[in-house]
Amino acid sequence: MRALPLDASRLTGHRLPVIRRITTADLTLSLARGLDDFRRRPTHLVFLAAIYPLAGIAIALAATNANAFPILFPLVAGFALVGPVAALGFYEMSRREERGEHPTWREAFAVLRSPARVAIARVALTLFALFALWLLSAEGLFARLAPDIEATSYPAFLEALMATPAGWTLLLVGHLVGFLFAAVAFCVGALSLPLILDRGYGAGEAMAASVAAVRANPLTMTVWAAIVAGLVILGSLPLLVGLAVVLPVLGHATWHLYRRVMA
Repeated sequence: MRALPLDASRLTGHRLPVIRRITTADLTLSLARGLDDFRRRPTHLVFLAAIYPLAGIAIALAATNANAFPILFPLVAGFALVGPVAALGFYEMSRREERGEHPTWREAFAVLRSPARVAIARVALTLFALFALWLLSAEGLFARLAPDIEATSYPAFLEALMATPAGWTLLLVGHLVGFLFAAVAFCVGALSLPLILDRGYGAGEAMAASVAAVRANPLTMTVWAAIVAGLVILGSLPLLVGLAVVLPVLGHATWHLYRRVMA
């Protein structure tokens, strides 16, 4: 790693951390350290992470009405937009582990009492707003591009979607729009919450620093985004249960990546 001469403070008028250039070796090391953190407290972390798979299953069950089928995939995929918020507890546990403490899952919820909770809430609201806009966009695209597709089950809905030109158009446009939302959410949320927890920065400053880190390391951070997306997809396949391992490992790894990116 080497420090980048980019002055991130130009984005907000305040002094922000020095942004280092990183390589894929830093990603590998961050993942390894994230896995180590998970192994140290596996029982507590699985218990905490189980909240998110259960929430996903509940959403899937709630979408048994055929009218909800078009929004089910955007809803599940949209979890990635608010993933940094879901990982807050894991950032806190890695931070405490780094200081030589022996945190339990109770310490993961200490962020709710943190002096930085206002800034955390503002970043969270930004990401949830992107999530809401994504759902509205997905619903609008379906109504405009494929209003005649109907089905009595989700498999039947997918089959109908794949068998019509309107369905293919919806898939193409939907993925492009979804990519744009994901790119914005990733840039502002990739490292902003760890920075707030660690140094008490304001929400605007932290999001600007996160964007600066992505701008300074476009290829490496793109690889990181692909790794995150790939692991989340793998964790989602067995009824989202795999996220009970994927989420904490990625959360811890993100903390270590933050340490390597920001001086």
